[in-house]
Amino acid sequence: MPLVHVTLSAGAFTEKQKHDLAARLTDVMVAFEGSEAFREVVWVLIEELNRDGWHIGGQPFFGPPTMMSALGRSKAAYEAIDGTPTTREDLATQAPVRTDGPARRAARGERS
Repeated sequence: MPLVHVTLSAGAFTEKQKHDLAARLTDVMVAFEGSEAFREVVWVLIEELNRDGWHIGGQPFFGPPTMMSALGRSKAAYEAIDGTPTTREDLATQAPVRTDGPARRAARGERS
C-alpha cells in the first residue's frame, strides 16, 4: 500500500482542490504501477500546517512574498559560487556558512 504524503500551508487550497489533488496523485500512482487494480490501495494524506509552522531559509513563511525573497537569496547564493563544485567540501568552500545572516540575527532578536 503506497502512501503519498502532501504537506501544505493551511488554507492554501479549497476542500475541492485537495480532493482533486488526491485524485490526480492516485492517477499518477496507478499509471506508474500499470494496473487499475492498484487504485484501491493508494492512500493520499494531505496534511495542513499553520503558517507559523513553515519557515524558508530560516525565515517565517508569509506566502508568495516569502517565496520570492527566498528565491532571490537562492539566486544570489548560486551566482556567488565560482565554478561547479562537485563535492560537498567544494560547495562548503565556495559558499561557507554565514554567521551574520538575517535568520541568525532574527533568532537573536536583532533587526536587519
